[in-house]
Amino acid sequence: MDNKYIEEQKEICIKYNQAFFNTGLDLKIGMSNNFGSGEMPLNGLRHFPEGDTSGWYIWAGDYSESDDFFKPIHIFHLLEIFPGIVKYLGLPPGNRFLMDDKGYEDVWFDDGLLVYDTQQS
Repeated sequence: MDNKYIEEQKEICIKYNQAFFNTGLDLKIGMSNNFGSGEMPLNGLRHFPEGDTSGWYIWAGDYSESDDFFKPIHIFHLLEIFPGIVKYLGLPPGNRFLMDDKGYEDVWFDDGLLVYDTQQS
């Protein structure tokens, strides 16, 4: 990943008192079908990475429980689509972010994202 993006990620981590958690460009995120529609705010949350996924889910506007709400894309595509959101991808699992096109930004830790479903076998 371009050093510019790594530095931006580290700055966000410092700003919100979080450890930097490197996320490779070849990993996938779950991105909502409506991302890029102009709907605001933009939301993101990070679970633990698993396999070739980063643990990130990013959506625009309202969240949906629909099975087809998220589609997997590689992070390097996000650099082309919306590079302004890449700065959040260095946040470790358990973090959420919310931003809009008017400069609003919030990042917070949600330990509920770190809980594994113990009902599954």
